[in-house]
Amino acid sequence: MKIDVLTLFPEMFSALNHALLGKALNKGILEINCVNIRDFSLDKHQKCDDAPYGGGAGMLMTPQPIHDAICHLDPLHKAVRVYMSPKGQTLNQQLVEEYAKEEHLIILCGHYEGVDQRVLDLDIDKEISIGDFVTSGGEYPAMVFVDCISRYIPNVLGNSETTKEESFAQGTLEYPQYTHPREFLGLTVPDVLLSGNHAEIAKWRKQQSDLETAKRRPDLLKK
Repeated sequence: MKIDVLTLFPEMFSALNHALLGKALNKGILEINCVNIRDFSLDKHQKCDDAPYGGGAGMLMTPQPIHDAICHLDPLHKAVRVYMSPKGQTLNQQLVEEYAKEEHLIILCGHYEGVDQRVLDLDIDKEISIGDFVTSGGEYPAMVFVDCISRYIPNVLGNSETTKEESFAQGTLEYPQYTHPREFLGLTVPDVLLSGNHAEIAKWRKQQSDLETAKRRPDLLKK
């Protein structure tokens, strides 16, 4: 998969060069290209923001640099173009798995008070939110989005079974997990996990998953 990220602050995405994503990038399994929107500004000072018509607090990103950048990267509109926005559809497991199947994504990161609406009308296919809150820019949500979908790209994770049992994969939260030592500060590992009986372990994990979901996220069970 190729992911182009349009941002005013490409240096922020250096965090993606580490851990599992960093390994995937080094192996060529995944390609992430951070594009500085300022490079496409026709303003001699590379200005990319201006005051909004009608007044209001803050500045708004202007349409020209963004539009030109998107057209440069995807002139035939073959990529899926996403804008990270608190007004967008809330990211969930279903969307993550759907976007992980795409060959080319373009992710636009807004900043300040957002972007000119005409960019969204002309150039964006989908607006996505990571929750009912506002961040200082689209860069943080974009990193979350990239990390989530990358985990479902073949060979990014060392064990593909990991994504099948984690929270939300089956519509419920993950069961409690334990490792060594067997006892820690008076708390012990449940006996069933030491039994070697895989059928009973699977049954226990299913029960615990349902209990965790009922306690923490009953709305998931209703779905």
